[in-house]
Amino acid sequence: MLPKTILIAEDSSVIQNMAKKVLESQNFKILTAKNGEKVLEILSQEQVDVLLLDLNMPVMNGVDCMKAVRALPEAEKAQIPIIAITGNAPGYTLDEFKEMGFNDYIPKPINFDLLISTVKKLTK
Repeated sequence: MLPKTILIAEDSSVIQNMAKKVLESQNFKILTAKNGEKVLEILSQEQVDVLLLDLNMPVMNGVDCMKAVRALPEAEKAQIPIIAITGNAPGYTLDEFKEMGFNDYIPKPINFDLLISTVKKLTK
């Protein structure tokens, strides 16, 4: 069975690299992007199983990127599970993230056990 592909969209190289190492250790294939525009570029060329999306990125933020993904013409890509990653999570509930169009969220600082379990849950 081919490994599931996870796209990590995060402008912090430290967080991006740590998340990449942790998820690669679980046999996931990892793609990375520094902003929402790059996410859309990657999605036009690659099949992605889960998108980890930082809300505060330059060029195109996570909420605008999620809305653009949900509006993609290919239903399969428009329905990719998207996990919001944010340091501002205390201001939101999971229900509010789901109403926006996200499938789940992980607060910063990232709990890597939570990251692994959330990604595994959404790739089953």
